[in-house]
Amino acid sequence: MKRELDNLVIQMHSTGIRYEEAVRQFKRQYLLEVLKAHRGNQCKAAEELGMHRNTLSRTMAELELQVAEVRAVLKRPVRSERLFHNGLRQQIR
Repeated sequence: MKRELDNLVIQMHSTGIRYEEAVRQFKRQYLLEVLKAHRGNQCKAAEELGMHRNTLSRTMAELELQVAEVRAVLKRPVRSERLFHNGLRQQIR
């Protein structure tokens, strides 16, 4: 993982991404991942992050991260798409 992070930092530096933007993008992606793990539940995510739920909410607002954005990723596909994917899965087996 360290090598991947090193490569990312080198790439960000070489493309001219400023420190503030790099930190902002890291925070946004990290919070998004934790929120996905807790299916958008801010209380559980805040507990894992070691912060108060209000702090998480304020940070999300600063990073322009909406809970709806998290939940949209977690939504099950519409029934017709599920049937299609299940059919593909059965064909692969």
